Formats: sequence, structure tokens, C-alpha cells
Amino acid sequence: MGNFGSRTFIKLSAITLFLSLLSGCGAIHTSIAKKDLDVQTKMSDTIFLDPVGPDKKVIYLEVKNTSDKTNFDILGPIHQALQSRGYEISNDPDRAHYWLRANVLSAEKASPTAAESALASGYGGALGGAALGAAIGGATHGWAGAGVGGLAGGLAGALVETVADAAVKDVTYMVVTDIEIAEKAKEGVIIRQDSQQDAKQGIGGSRRQTSSEISDRKKYRARVVSTANQVNLEYHEAAPSLTEGLVRSISGIF
Repeated sequence: MGNFGSRTFIKLSAITLFLSLLSGCGAIHTSIAKKDLDVQTKMSDTIFLDPVGPDKKVIYLEVKNTSDKTNFDILGPIHQALQSRGYEISNDPDRAHYWLRANVLSAEKASPTAAESALASGYGGALGGAALGAAIGGATHGWAGAGVGGLAGGLAGALVETVADAAVKDVTYMVVTDIEIAEKAKEGVIIRQDSQQDAKQGIGGSRRQTSSEISDRKKYRARVVSTANQVNLEYHEAAPSLTEGLVRSISGIF
């Protein structure tokens, strides 16, 4: 009976280890489910511009990047995309019928919910704690084998699961961009613009600034959030697709 019990113990331990390797956790599921690059670009608000004749298809373009990724450049691609749509890019803001200004606020790893939060905040809103790093794929680690038939099998399974989860990461990169478009109003139309800004003054203090001005341009604002998701994704792999989606979204307004 002793030999029979030992053989049973070994078999159960082997089965436990085998199941641990198969279910290895979410690492296997993540590596399969997230093997393809998934890129999405969303705009917080819809912007409609009035149709104009060919002589008014002139745009003043200004793009800034205040993120920590100095090599994330969308100015050139947007310039080319607008020209391909029949628009002239001018350095003279007074001559241009449209002003297109954009600022890349953030280009970094993000949590799955950060994109939704940043988009919901809209133009000028908070980024919603974007820099939360990559989520490690995998299920909770456990000692499943110990209760079934072998402490040794459970230990080996847990070790394999831990190593697998550490090597397989579900990574999301997110780019947050605020855009403002100014459009010349029709002749005789006067635009009044009222603005309000709350500025903090130390701990517990604040100051509210309000202003009004008369302009001949209608202004529209929106936020564009682009995400790229894939297992073990690196920034240099995500950047081209993020740029392409962002450029397509912004130039598509015109």
C-alpha cells in the first residue's frame, strides 16, 4: 500500500503541475488575446465646419508637444494630410481662413481606464492619472495543486505561473491631444467670446479670471485620445500607428 500511495501521490502531483502549466495563468490567455496590435482613436466632441470655396481653403497650422516624448512628431504628417485634401498651409494667421492648433499633452503607458477618463474630461481637462504603467497579465496566483494532491506540484505550478506572468504584460500606450480650430465668420458677423479661468493661489486659495472679447472667428475645441494595445508592446512599435490614427482624426475634420 505504501508503494501504491507513493505512485498515486506522484501521479496527482504530475497532473497538478500539468494543469498549472496549461492554465499558467492568464499569461497564456493574454499572449493569445493580445497578440495583434489594437489601435483606437476617439474625439471627445464632434466639430462641424462650414463648407467654403477653394480660395478659402487656407490653414494656419500650429502644433506643440508638451509630453515627455520629444520624438513624437505629428506636425509634418498633419501638414501632408491637409495638403492632400486640397488645403494650403500658410504661415500668415491673418490670411488663413482656418487656424488649427494642437498640443500633445501626454504620450505614455496608461491603465485601461485612463483613456476613458481622459476622453471624458474633454479639452483642457485632467488626464485621469494616465501614467499608471502597464498592467501585468495574469490571474491570481494560488496553491491549487496542494489541495488536490501534492505540495511539490503546487509549488512548481505557482512558480511557473509567476515567471510566465512576469514575462507577459498587457501594455497600453496612450496619446492625449487637445485641439482648437478657429474659423473666420462670414462678413458682418461678430463673435463675442466670454472666458473664465480659476487659478489656484497657494494652499486653499483661488482666483477667478473672467474676460470678454469681440472676434471675427468662431472657435471649436476638442480632445483626441489615441491608444495602442498589445502584449509586451514597446513605445517605438506603438508610435507609428498612434501617429497615423491621430493625424487621420484631426485632418478628417476638414
